[in-house]
Amino acid sequence: MAKHMRWLLLVGLAVCMQASAASAGTLDTLRERGTLRIGYVVDEAPFSSSKPDAKPTGYAVDLCGKVADEIEHVVPQVKREYVEMTLANGFDSVKSGQVDLLCGAVTVNLERREIVDFSQPIFLTGASALLRRDSPDYLQSLFLDKPAPRAVSQNLASTSVIGVRANTTTDAILRKAQSTEISKTRIADFNTHEEGLKALEEHKIDAYFADQVLLMSLAKRAHNPSSLEVGDRLFTHEPYAIALRRDDGDFRLVVDRALTDFYLSDGFLPLLQTYFGSDAPMLHTQIMMEHVP
Repeated sequence: MAKHMRWLLLVGLAVCMQASAASAGTLDTLRERGTLRIGYVVDEAPFSSSKPDAKPTGYAVDLCGKVADEIEHVVPQVKREYVEMTLANGFDSVKSGQVDLLCGAVTVNLERREIVDFSQPIFLTGASALLRRDSPDYLQSLFLDKPAPRAVSQNLASTSVIGVRANTTTDAILRKAQSTEISKTRIADFNTHEEGLKALEEHKIDAYFADQVLLMSLAKRAHNPSSLEVGDRLFTHEPYAIALRRDDGDFRLVVDRALTDFYLSDGFLPLLQTYFGSDAPMLHTQIMMEHVP
């Protein structure tokens, strides 16, 4: 009997310890661990990217750095650790506590909010297509704000191949649209945007779909940028934010406060100019209209 009671006591103690750990806030975890783990999604320039033996760079990475500065005021001397992530494992890594922030071209939607929480918006864009100048006419009519150079061929439209990066919101939307229409259009998944660009340039696909701002950066890295066009029509709304743990209002408040303070500073517009050039003033206005005052 005494042995049985000791066993029950140990089980109860273990359950209590697990519950306590689960209820501990991110800031408490950072105090105990002493390290802020910043996850970043690779292959998402100009938001997050990296080179071998170098720190990650990008607009979202820089904003996460501003957040880390604010966290240091709350948790003095906390160290920073950058962890390379993919979209396929990034959200589960936030949920499990492997990383505290997930930075990149991370779209907010309701499905993802079942797993993680998000900061206030850091960018606004939408999905479009990267086309070759000889891509099928129907694609040019859909995505370019100009008449197609030739009559649209419906037969060609039904046999096209379009590319998209796997495990993205754009991938999910394309496949849902495909399932509701009778079409021979095929969707080719790629692990990276660079692979999609290569396939487009080699005529293996007729268009590559992603968020417009990512396509603009991707086109600049093409072998012959003048042979490509980025669509100027958007078919989705993609608000980007920093992903963080769910049900932790104190931590989210620190993150949002850091972002608002930086948005209102003299350094925000120059940062936008660094990554987005002449589009910076327009982007500045958009973000300021959406930010938490």
